[in-house]
Amino acid sequence: MRILVTGASGFVGSLLIPRLLAEQHEVLGLARDPTRTHSQAALVRGDALTGEGLAQALDGVQIAYYLIHSMERSVDAAIPFEQREQLAAETFATAARAAGVQRIVYLGGLVGDTHINSPRSRHLASRESVERVLLAAVPDSVALRASIVIGARSRSFRLLVHLVERMRVLALPPWRRYRTQPIDERDVADMLVAAASSVQAGGRSLDVGGPDVLSYGEMIERIADLMLVHRPSLGIGVNAMGVTARVAAAIVREDPDLVVPLMESLQSDLLPAEDHAAELFGVRLHSFDAAVEHALGEWEASERLAAR
Repeated sequence: MRILVTGASGFVGSLLIPRLLAEQHEVLGLARDPTRTHSQAALVRGDALTGEGLAQALDGVQIAYYLIHSMERSVDAAIPFEQREQLAAETFATAARAAGVQRIVYLGGLVGDTHINSPRSRHLASRESVERVLLAAVPDSVALRASIVIGARSRSFRLLVHLVERMRVLALPPWRRYRTQPIDERDVADMLVAAASSVQAGGRSLDVGGPDVLSYGEMIERIADLMLVHRPSLGIGVNAMGVTARVAAAIVREDPDLVVPLMESLQSDLLPAEDHAAELFGVRLHSFDAAVEHALGEWEASERLAAR
């Protein structure tokens, strides 16, 4: 099949492309500036936000992976990230439909229990809105919804690791109690590959998660244990989300425009529905500890962990 991968140089795109090439697919990567992007796929110029080059990039494409997120600060910083994500999704969806793309595969975020009265965070509401746009444009599309993906290049995982590295005492706000099901990057990549051709998955949104249900506090403590460092923990009773998120961003030296929306999503448990996605795709899930060990090993192959 002829396949287009947006976000080709990003965390998930760089995992996915080698697997698609190994399956003997013709793979193209979409980039705003191909001269500045490194990828194993042939690169084509295009911009989902403006629509520039999309018609050419999608020409003859059967499957398109949509792996674009826009929370980081950009040249369009005056426009809220939710509006950027909505516009990019609508522009890409229109171009994909016009090009006759048979299926869009999207990796979004878990939206949690729809019966909870608290409003969606900006981050999760945006992911859900993008999903609706893509599935409406190409009805046989597939959306996978994941919580934290455990991988050496995962921004969410790196945030947790840097908290362990740089905080001698793990002072954690009330969101430490909320639970989720983190998933190994290898399992997400395998599911994304399978989603391109799965008949049963067509037209569906599927929650995906690893086998272990953990609170965020437990995840951080387990990461510290696997890094072989001792970090006493201290629960903080006040939930000043905006303040704590910006403090966390400063500690890990990460863009607040990314960290604040992510932490705003920590309002309740974020657990996948019983969609049996792993069984549907034939993927055997890795445990949380195995996922973290793999991610830390890949991290240390190219970058020193300060806490080791």
